[in-house]
Amino acid sequence: MPPTANYGLEQARIQLPNIIANAHAGIRSIITKHGKPYAAIVPLQDIKQSSTDADLTSGILALRGTGRGLWGAHVGQTVSDLRDEWGDA
Repeated sequence: MPPTANYGLEQARIQLPNIIANAHAGIRSIITKHGKPYAAIVPLQDIKQSSTDADLTSGILALRGTGRGLWGAHVGQTVSDLRDEWGDA
């Protein structure tokens, strides 16, 4: 894992040129606000690597097809029944 530096928000504002140079050198920087992690500046190669590592089995696309059968055999009828149910309220 690459080295990491931590900066408070005001310190990061002042040290931005150094933080950018560190990112170029492979050092990640975590910026904190009131002592809690708030943002990160990472080397560009980390972004490129993470985007090539991503696949369709992660994130929202992993949910595709998981609701199959949820609405029954006749989706239109189920939706119509639900509309009728809410129309009576």
